[in-house]
Amino acid sequence: MNMQPQRLISLDALRGFTIAAMIVVNYPGSEDHVFFTLRHTVWNGLSFTDQVAPFFLFIVGVSIAMAYSRRLEEGVPKAKLYKKILWRCLKIYAVGMFLNLMPQFDLHTIRWTGTLQRIAFVFLFCSLIYLHTNWKQQAYIAALLLVAYWLVLTLIPTPGIGKVMLEPGVNIVAWVDSKYLPGRMWRGTWDPESILTTVTSVVSGITGMLAGALMLSPRSPQEKANMLMTAGVFSAMAGYFWGLAFPVNENLWTSSFVLVTSGFAALLFGAMYFLVDIKGMRKGTQPGIVFGANAITIYFLADVWALLFYEWKPGGLGLNDRWMQGLIGMGCSGELASLLYALLFTTINFLPAWWLYKKKIFIRL
Repeated sequence: MNMQPQRLISLDALRGFTIAAMIVVNYPGSEDHVFFTLRHTVWNGLSFTDQVAPFFLFIVGVSIAMAYSRRLEEGVPKAKLYKKILWRCLKIYAVGMFLNLMPQFDLHTIRWTGTLQRIAFVFLFCSLIYLHTNWKQQAYIAALLLVAYWLVLTLIPTPGIGKVMLEPGVNIVAWVDSKYLPGRMWRGTWDPESILTTVTSVVSGITGMLAGALMLSPRSPQEKANMLMTAGVFSAMAGYFWGLAFPVNENLWTSSFVLVTSGFAALLFGAMYFLVDIKGMRKGTQPGIVFGANAITIYFLADVWALLFYEWKPGGLGLNDRWMQGLIGMGCSGELASLLYALLFTTINFLPAWWLYKKKIFIRL
């Protein structure tokens, strides 16, 4: 039987800091002035920004294990859990679609995929997998999906081209989207949140579920921290070496990308668990806990705030443009000015998060 641990402050903080990082990288002062590592990698490679989404999916997986292990031990019927899982998936997806349509709400240019939509699908599939498997079976499923995805992308020629391609817009992933993904694609001929990449993004969630299984085990806290960090190092190394043959690529969400990012996520989670939950070093975790308490709500509010901070342009200039002109005029580099604006925008989003937290209002989608 699993042993339910006390609430993990480290997990709450990590969730919140990940959402804060999403806001920082999504809302710079200017897209033309961004530090390299705060940009998404153009194709192959890995930047700080590339790791934010898989970190969140890893956390989703941990949270699934922590939440549904308790429900199953309490004897909650699976049929009841199915309804809650499906309803939550639909709510998250609907919020993602609302953000895609905002502010024009033009159904002719609708995009059916996005960050929240991916979170919704990963939550749905990972939750169903968790309810019907143990951790060993989950590990087998993850390995099978990663290998199968690798074989599909490296052995099946792109129809119409006649050879295997891993370049933008001409690979098998883009071809499947061109045939079966409705609506507008983010990059015109391809979309980073594609149909096939949903498969490997689910594996990012499964790796979190495996970490959750470890946290629920009867091992000592020190053992759990050691195993998390050790697994993280080996996963990242395995992903690196796999990447020599199957490049680390966020847009294709390659198998090597999953292993590297999940490895880093496990390493960071293990380190935070050791410092925060074992050693009690909680100073500095409060902002993360506040953001994490209403993570998706704050992500939604950031998009709404962006209408004011980016789209509203009195005198022809948006607030971000005026900020950039002012700081660059004072001798600040464009990249630093852009980062400072992103940090200011994130701080502004912290205010409603803090108010909700103080009022004990937790909006669960």
